Amino acid sequence: MNAILELRRVTKVYGRAPALENIDFTLLRGEIHALLGENGAGKSTLTKIIAGVVPSTSGVVLLEGREVQLKTPSEALNLGIAMVFQETSLVQSMTVAQNLFLGREKFFNRVRGINIAAQQFMQSLSFAVAPTAMVASLGAAQKQMVEIARAVLLKARIIVFDEPTATLTPEEKRHFFHLVHTLKERGVSVIFISHALEEALAISDRITVLRDGKHVLTDLTRNMDRHKIIQAMVGRDLSTELYGARKQSVRPAGPLVASVQNLRVGNMVKNNSLSVFAGQITGIFGLVGSGRTETLKVVSGVIKRNYKHGGKVLLGERPVRYRVPAPAIRDGIAYITEDRKAEGFFETMSINNNIFVSKLAKAGMAKFWLRKREIDAVGAKWIKYLNIRAVSRNMRVIELSGGNQQKVVIAKSLVQDPDLIIFDEPTRGVDVGAIAEIHQIINRLADEGKAVVVISSYLPEVLLLSDRLLVARQGRIVEEFSGLEANEERVMYAAVH
Repeated sequence: MNAILELRRVTKVYGRAPALENIDFTLLRGEIHALLGENGAGKSTLTKIIAGVVPSTSGVVLLEGREVQLKTPSEALNLGIAMVFQETSLVQSMTVAQNLFLGREKFFNRVRGINIAAQQFMQSLSFAVAPTAMVASLGAAQKQMVEIARAVLLKARIIVFDEPTATLTPEEKRHFFHLVHTLKERGVSVIFISHALEEALAISDRITVLRDGKHVLTDLTRNMDRHKIIQAMVGRDLSTELYGARKQSVRPAGPLVASVQNLRVGNMVKNNSLSVFAGQITGIFGLVGSGRTETLKVVSGVIKRNYKHGGKVLLGERPVRYRVPAPAIRDGIAYITEDRKAEGFFETMSINNNIFVSKLAKAGMAKFWLRKREIDAVGAKWIKYLNIRAVSRNMRVIELSGGNQQKVVIAKSLVQDPDLIIFDEPTRGVDVGAIAEIHQIINRLADEGKAVVVISSYLPEVLLLSDRLLVARQGRIVEEFSGLEANEERVMYAAVH
């Protein structure tokens, strides 16, 4: 066995809670190794130990048979180990080219030379991102491309990809998979973390599954299937709960809650119109750049429509024009962002405080005296309602797994008791167990008579949830289907033709 990396009995303990327990893991030279498990299973902790981001509590790491101490990411990089994080680690105030060459600058640098080199390199990877663009101005998918490009540029022997395809379009995913296979042919070893099990089965040579910080199994991919992986991940069969059956019925439309007419937002939204009804889940599917997110951000006051000829937004029959989210929140509109780390919560605040701050935002005023008992009661209610798994209600949200962070973001909106809830990519970067729970929450809200909008680029998800499904293309809604009529072929055809 030609192993480039070995972990032996690696353990990581935070406080008194073990995140990893006696993990054995082997990465072969030139293999693509998928690392799977629910949020909180220990995947990110394990790869952060490999990348030098966090130290292990005990255990041994061997690189080409030699024991190494990976204390910092720079030490790992010097040894040829690079990591592409799920949440991008780019410097927002720098350009794409500056981020690519950060830490590898020459003593004398010409900006034009760096830009040309970055342009050529990005083109070689088929990534359409301008080298002079500020990272802060990029969308989530483009930021992910820059992260991937930076790891490849480092010429690492081991590259860890943590949810690299979560924000990519189908075409961009094909480019990424081709890139990974090219790296493999060059002898680079790849660790691939993904919640998209189909991708792991398609791209990997071997699969390792973790559960609750413990190693469950490692096997050749050809010996695995979706059913076996899910059982290993969660300890039970979720196949029928996740995209396993077609819809048998749809909820009837209730009263009109909100509508947009001839909406325009820059070059992204062009004469867009749609309606949302109470007691229904309205799904919106479209490829990246189709204007679906921008349309609903206007409805919720996150961004503004064009000042002239920008169209109308109606709440019921009342015209509204929100310039910031606060009045939209007071009118009963909640927008649950697709980028939870940047926009969804306060990292260093506790779960309790994150939820209670949103409750105060609904009232439109601040309290001078806050009672800890009240804060704890509100936090406890929503932690139980959404099954947020945490050691303590006072844990910082940044310390939670991705799925539990997403539940906190949902709690922050639901505590405001909205009438219209907009979910933007609600299960991005979330494990199969948490996906089922979030889907239950979404269905429960519609059953309670709320108007629910689900924006998703994952077609099986939007087909499963939607009572009516709208398809966006090039800045406007181009097709509408009943949840009973929609299928993958019809929806995808409408999205691309």
